[in-house]
Amino acid sequence: MATDNNFILGANTPYPSDYDSGLLCPILRKNGRQAIKIDDNYPFHGVDIWTAYEISWLDLKGKPKFAIAEITVSCKTKNIVESKSLKLYLNSLNQMKCESSNGISALMKKDIESCVEGRVDVHMYSLGDFHIRGLPSFSGILLDDLDVVVDSYKPDPSLLSAEESGGIITETLYSHLLKTNCPVTNQPDWASIMIRYTGHPINAVGALKYIISYRHHQDFHEQCVERIYSEIYARCRPVELEVYARYSRRGGLDINPYRSSRKIHPPLIRISCQ
Repeated sequence: MATDNNFILGANTPYPSDYDSGLLCPILRKNGRQAIKIDDNYPFHGVDIWTAYEISWLDLKGKPKFAIAEITVSCKTKNIVESKSLKLYLNSLNQMKCESSNGISALMKKDIESCVEGRVDVHMYSLGDFHIRGLPSFSGILLDDLDVVVDSYKPDPSLLSAEESGGIITETLYSHLLKTNCPVTNQPDWASIMIRYTGHPINAVGALKYIISYRHHQDFHEQCVERIYSEIYARCRPVELEVYARYSRRGGLDINPYRSSRKIHPPLIRISCQ
């Protein structure tokens, strides 16, 4: 098995012709958390939801089968999985013979759990079933039309503030302007982000400028969302907080981290570009 000291990302790698669980590359969560001073008593619950749009295998007669998988990884796992390594692993299933999608999902669950060292759930959908789920997009207050002057493109939590004289409210802010960058390849990653909270009103202009300030930031999706959650919590002190980013897919995969002060399931969401 590869490790986070030997990234597959950014390297020329052949596509596998045979099943190989050893392609999966773990990356320690604690490395990213230490950078933002989060210890083992991290102040949130959550999951990372991966959508794999290109799952294929062979039935027992050799006929190709196809499905879309939703892979949910607990934020309590020791590791995250490197995205390119997951793509290569999923492609290694292409010539595997299996009686049903249940067998493929069980195998994926076992292999990915071994990689991340923690709880993983895998749900398989036919193409038709996936597209009729009727998932909504983000709703609430769209920040993107605010008239702002932006001059900071590195994460700047000082832009965040809450209006303590405004009383306690519950509202949802969202934006389609989050852009971060892969820390290995520096390729851009585009996302929509939702901030749902109960607390003193968060200044909307500052929140939008803060989201935009991530434009040059390099980090994995999961670590970006944990940084955003932690900085909003530290600066605005909400009673309850949820942060949910839906990243655009790349290479047939999208990664969608969700962090919450409460132990609840993330809302079912699909962004139009996914």
